[in-house]
Amino acid sequence: MSNQMYNKMWHQAQEALNSLLDKESEKMTEPQRNKIIVFQMLATFYIKYVQIFRNMENVYDQIVHPQKRMLIRKILDGVMGRILELKNEMVELEMTEFHYFDDILQDLKLAPQQLDVPIPRYFLKERLEVIKGREKILARILNECRLNLPNVKFTVKSLPLEEAIKLIQIAERARQGRLRALFMKQIFLQECRAKEIKLLGQKLADTSLAALQIQKVWRGFHQSKKTVKEREEEMIFLGMKPPPLFNEVSAAIIRSEHVTRLRNEVQLKHEQSYKEALVSIKEELKLMEGPDIKEHLQDQIRQWFIECRNLTGTFPEYPNEEEGGSAIIFSNKTPEQVIEDILTSQDEEEKLKKKKKKEEKEKKSKKGKKAKEKKGSPKEKMAKEEDEEWKMSPSLFLQLMEEGNSLYKDTWMNKDESWNFPQSYDPEMIKEEKRKELESEIRVQVDELMRHELKNLKLAVNKEMEHPFQGKKGKKQGKGKKGRKRGRRGKKDKDLTADRTIESLYQELVEEGLLIQALKVHLSDYVGEYSYLGTTLRQVAVEPMPSLLDVRQLITLYGILPLGSAEVHEKAPLVKSLLLAGPPGVGKKMLVHAICTETGANLFNLSASNIAGKYPGKSGLQMMLHLVFKVARQLQPSVVWIQDTEKTFYRKVPQAERPNEPKRLKKQLPKLLKLLKPDDRILIVGTTHRPFDAELQSFCRVYQKIILVPRPDYASRYVLWKQIILRNGGVLTNALNISCLSKVTDGFTQGQIVKVIKEVLTDRRIRQQSYKPLTAVEFITMMTSMNPVYKEEEESFKNWYAKTPLGRKRLLSLTVGGNKEKEKEKGKKKGKKEKRKK
Repeated sequence: MSNQMYNKMWHQAQEALNSLLDKESEKMTEPQRNKIIVFQMLATFYIKYVQIFRNMENVYDQIVHPQKRMLIRKILDGVMGRILELKNEMVELEMTEFHYFDDILQDLKLAPQQLDVPIPRYFLKERLEVIKGREKILARILNECRLNLPNVKFTVKSLPLEEAIKLIQIAERARQGRLRALFMKQIFLQECRAKEIKLLGQKLADTSLAALQIQKVWRGFHQSKKTVKEREEEMIFLGMKPPPLFNEVSAAIIRSEHVTRLRNEVQLKHEQSYKEALVSIKEELKLMEGPDIKEHLQDQIRQWFIECRNLTGTFPEYPNEEEGGSAIIFSNKTPEQVIEDILTSQDEEEKLKKKKKKEEKEKKSKKGKKAKEKKGSPKEKMAKEEDEEWKMSPSLFLQLMEEGNSLYKDTWMNKDESWNFPQSYDPEMIKEEKRKELESEIRVQVDELMRHELKNLKLAVNKEMEHPFQGKKGKKQGKGKKGRKRGRRGKKDKDLTADRTIESLYQELVEEGLLIQALKVHLSDYVGEYSYLGTTLRQVAVEPMPSLLDVRQLITLYGILPLGSAEVHEKAPLVKSLLLAGPPGVGKKMLVHAICTETGANLFNLSASNIAGKYPGKSGLQMMLHLVFKVARQLQPSVVWIQDTEKTFYRKVPQAERPNEPKRLKKQLPKLLKLLKPDDRILIVGTTHRPFDAELQSFCRVYQKIILVPRPDYASRYVLWKQIILRNGGVLTNALNISCLSKVTDGFTQGQIVKVIKEVLTDRRIRQQSYKPLTAVEFITMMTSMNPVYKEEEESFKNWYAKTPLGRKRLLSLTVGGNKEKEKEKGKKKGKKEKRKK
């Protein structure tokens, strides 16, 4: 695909974004009371932003123009952040993490696959060298410590010579015996044939009968093959079966991959040349235009001195460097306007003081009223919230997108690029940027000169001695206070390893097994299907279990996007901790590793079993957490994983686990969460298959977002069986009934299905497929030894989730909503009865 095509895609995406921003600004001013209308509006915006995000991500990955890519990246971060904000709005509105858009997708004529939030490729592409370097260091440390060796140890015993000869003799005799048995079998069969010929005699002489028999068999076989072929062709024509070589990689795909690689190389070249041009063009401007800029600034400031003297009778006070120097005065104002501002500033200060006093009095009176209003039951609060008009919370990303959009309109929308076929940097745009930079640098030098000039003017004309600036003492006092405060903070956040390098800390954590190597698993490997009946079930007041792809989407939104982009992490609704709860084998561990793979994050393992016996005592625990979070901050993004996290929050520690002290981190985790700032791209992820064992209150206080990972439904199992069999070298034929397998394995988890497929598809069985195709029975017999996840267990997870803060809010909102509807119905019935009486 050419650059022109990607430019066209970008222009279309910008048009869609422009119209969407206009709609958002309209809807922001319209307050709503109906929750259903509000949700539909939010969902529509969310879906449209996802489509823009998909297109923008594709364009950013492929466009080679460096200046265009800078703008697209800015807009891309804005769109990502807005998607997260809208998701947060929907969660607060519906009181659930999972949303279903079946009806809206139908209206917009989109497929469910288009709801998938893509993972930007630049997360890894732009940090590839850093990630590879870190992986090499990690592999080296693991090799030195011998931590990456396999658990299975193969021992080779040396045999004495006599025993070895005996073994060879036994094997040779067995081989000769097999050959002799084969030879004897052939002789026996020959004798049997000779006897049959003697018995039959004349019957075999009639060759025409034998030929007819052969013809019948051959024609029957040939016709059956022909029928099967025709049936397959018909199924392909109807679209019920994929065409032959459908799954094989075509030449066009290979060619496109080659072009993509070349495009990436061109991107890097253009980026490098752009960086070099930034330096060289600035130097040129400094030589060519620097002296003219300096003269112009000096003349402008001198004119200001003279005009101020003529109007006010005195020379003005020159602004300090901290205030911005002469840039404040000439920021789009004439000298006359500046003088008027100085005269009116005194009046404004007096007015502001009076206003502040009034506001303070009003706040005090309001606080008293609010305290009275706060009292009341949660049901009353819910009812009040529903009666109140809903307004969208202010966005931190809309301004970013609007800025990007206006930049696009001003510079790129109607720009003639016929001269720039290779799509390298635009030198004129660099010159404009660098002129401003150069002017601000020269202004600092000019300000110093003009301060001295003003001093001399005051002495020469007015014979004024410059009064020493008052308020320096106050500043010094302030500095002293700040110094004290910093000292106090320093005591709190004392660096325990100030004398050590990050490399040594990194090595220590690897050696202790606290920093581990993440498995290379992509999020796309977490196979599943969409929930097509979510909205329908909710309309009938049935809460559907989330599908696997719903879970995958939440991992992208809460884990991958904020960790991958610093801009998004700083401004988007902050998610510091995430809990994945579900039965064993549903892929919780895989999702943790997928977050690390997709973002290139470090993986720290603070599971109760992993930290047992390491860094003992209070000081040891403090040192361990300090090491982990210092390295995690320095080498961000980072994921801190706590496996079987219910052990950290046990209600009652079992006798067997008491020596391991599983509750070591219970008091420390809430403190650590408070210390994490929007700048720190660190995510704490907990996984649990027994959340019921934990103390609910402290558990939910640590984990902001709780995601319930379900067992796979029929659709997900069907896709899973198909894909995992193909990945492990299996061949799908009509003999293998995947629909039957999916129905029979209801309740079994993904882990169990993968384990069974790997056990059945051995190297020997894969080789046999050409003459012995796979059947469903082979897999089912292997599953008989496994225990499924029963409905009772799934219900226990549902009941536990209903006790979490968000689960309780959801139940409350449903009950309050249901009671309101009943009251309305009763009111209508009463009205009807009264009318009848009249």
